[in-house]
Amino acid sequence: MKQELLNKYSIPVPRYTSYPPANFFNDSFTSDSYWDAVAESNNQHPEHISFYIHIPFCYQLCYYCGCNSQSFRSDAVTNKYIEALKKEIKMVLPLLDHNRKISQIHYGGGTPTSQPVSVLKEINQILLSEFDCIDNPEIAIECHPGYMDEQYWKELTDAGFNRISMGIQDFNRDVLKVVNRKTPRLPIEEAVKIVRDKGLSLNMDFIYGLPLQTSESFAATIEKAIDLKPDRIVTFSYAHVPWVNELQKKLESAGLPDVETKNNQYTTARQLLTSAGYKTIGLDHFVLPGDELYKVLITKKLHRNFQGYCTRRTTGQVYAFGVTGISQLSTAYSQNTKDLDTYIFMLEKGELPVGKGYILNENEQITRTVISELMCNYTIHWKEIADELHLTVGRIKSAVNYNTNTLTEFEKDDIIEFNEDTLSILPDATPFVRNVAASFDRLLGTRENRYSKSI
Repeated sequence: MKQELLNKYSIPVPRYTSYPPANFFNDSFTSDSYWDAVAESNNQHPEHISFYIHIPFCYQLCYYCGCNSQSFRSDAVTNKYIEALKKEIKMVLPLLDHNRKISQIHYGGGTPTSQPVSVLKEINQILLSEFDCIDNPEIAIECHPGYMDEQYWKELTDAGFNRISMGIQDFNRDVLKVVNRKTPRLPIEEAVKIVRDKGLSLNMDFIYGLPLQTSESFAATIEKAIDLKPDRIVTFSYAHVPWVNELQKKLESAGLPDVETKNNQYTTARQLLTSAGYKTIGLDHFVLPGDELYKVLITKKLHRNFQGYCTRRTTGQVYAFGVTGISQLSTAYSQNTKDLDTYIFMLEKGELPVGKGYILNENEQITRTVISELMCNYTIHWKEIADELHLTVGRIKSAVNYNTNTLTEFEKDDIIEFNEDTLSILPDATPFVRNVAASFDRLLGTRENRYSKSI
């Protein structure tokens, strides 16, 4: 990429994992609002159910993390949390239409594998005993290899999961040390063999843009990952948001790479992965050719929800459980309180622990569809979106503040090509997709917000 384009477009914009972004959520959305939204969701699309389970605890906090996590306080607090989590699940499940089917269950954190496998297995059983599943649902968990011995890996593969995500981040021990992440307890090759022997799908997650990383060192990490041949490899761009996590300030003194170096790390990794046969999915995912995500991408039907990239077959409205968990329903978002003690206290009183949320108006629902289509498939067919939403093309374009002058500027910079019917991100310009998406965002700039840079 030309350096002038990197400088021009490496600006703070939302990541658009949701629309509107979570910083628009407000406390006028209450537990009563959530009760109503859940009831309404039974008659809305998508019909399938996606569950998210949030385990916030970590043995030690990685400095780069922007997730909602916290250090262990005591076994007593952890046990109270798990009991509260199960109580929340049992309060919400009766509100859901039991003719609906589970398409996804995802455990995130924090560190879900900080809990005994018996706890994870029990939660799976609670969910799976209440609903039927679609054929081949995705039941996934994020794993921290730093604390998982051989016995834990073996027990985990028998707990009802069919997809394992290994949070490796980097194979370079010096990089892991500077970001305060524990190195794998069991050699990754042995963990991979255990997962493969059980026939489970395997993801590996990596982060680029960290201190001490170079294009060469990150390339070595990706080459090792390719040798292990997971089904999916994810290369997350480090998001420097110290106002969200003050620990990230520690990385500033260690030295963060500049925009050009960070971009070189990504492009080098992408070249290695595509040369090895992996196919690019969205901003940061790479999958083997037989993966369902690639099959739907070919037909421009890739989708995304809070669980990540998915297909129309596997997507569902997301019902989240646990502190800070965000439910993603058809017309509303609901986020649980971020305070652990408040979360436990409210559930012990029999109250849902809703902290804030958001109800989308029609324009925002339209914008969400347009931005999601662009972020997933890099292409917008205005007539197809209009038909899907039963609206006119003019109504769609007015909702997103369609501006030909803005789009022409992107076209001059070789980022997009467009006409009145379609818009496509050019193959070499996909890292700028967030910038193009932001041009359709009427809410951007309506209040003081801080986001990570797009590159």
